[in-house]
Amino acid sequence: MTPTRKNLDGFAISLMILLCFCWGLQQVAVKMAAPVISSAFQLGLRSSLAALLVAGLIALRGIPFSFRDGNLLPGIAAGLLFSGEFLCISIGLNYTSASHMSVFLYTAPIFTVIGLHRLIPSERMQTSQWLGILCAFAGIAVAFSDAFSSSGHALNEMLIGDALGVLAALFWAATTLVIRRSSLSEAQPTTTLFYQLAGAGLILLPLSLLNGEFSSGHYPSQWDSAIWLNIFFQAVIIAFISYLAWFWLMRRYLVSRLSVFSFLTPLFGVSAGIILLNESLTARFAIGALLVLSGIVLVNRRPR
Repeated sequence: MTPTRKNLDGFAISLMILLCFCWGLQQVAVKMAAPVISSAFQLGLRSSLAALLVAGLIALRGIPFSFRDGNLLPGIAAGLLFSGEFLCISIGLNYTSASHMSVFLYTAPIFTVIGLHRLIPSERMQTSQWLGILCAFAGIAVAFSDAFSSSGHALNEMLIGDALGVLAALFWAATTLVIRRSSLSEAQPTTTLFYQLAGAGLILLPLSLLNGEFSSGHYPSQWDSAIWLNIFFQAVIIAFISYLAWFWLMRRYLVSRLSVFSFLTPLFGVSAGIILLNESLTARFAIGALLVLSGIVLVNRRPR
């Protein structure tokens, strides 16, 4: 029997705002530690640590898990796509700002609903959602054009970083579609999360080490307390606690109501980039970001 999901109450709204705030800090946290630890190594390390925490939770709580339950192949696919998303983020942050990455990454819901519209009859989009798609793509174009205010090498770098942000969003959307269209849609949330985190860890960590991660002399023994706190935030708070909290909310409340809050995440991300990293916000990028956020709201809006 399908459990009845509730409308949002004060607790759910407060928790969603807190989750969006934490997710908005993700790219900023990675950017802040990048001078000491490469972005790829950070994301691989946090995914590996979080995967171990999920495995520990599965064992401690006796949550059903098996590599022979039919979820292995879709789990591997989800893990590969998830690692592709974070590989794009890790490379992109070397070229563009955390603010830009936050906005372009969170265009993922736009690509997700387009895929669902084509693949699942019950997910056909309404007129308002199509308007949201157009609004979001217009916003992407305007935000992208902000790079042309630079010139030469700076222009090329920002275009590469912004493009990788959009590509990361496509990987994220593809991960969602694989989960929705496979046996993972009925699996335990811990199963889905474990495959994604383990896939990212197994791919990103070796890649970063082969790329000479510690060639500059920044070994873990030389990391200061700020770096360790950053890694703790990324691995435990973001990749473990916040994702499990999101799954918990989805099982108890209407997902269509929860998803409306997704526009807050890039808003928090841009604000954090400006406050913590002193990133600049041009009028053109601000307009593009607002169009993207408006599109996300329209896409997630459901008829009464």
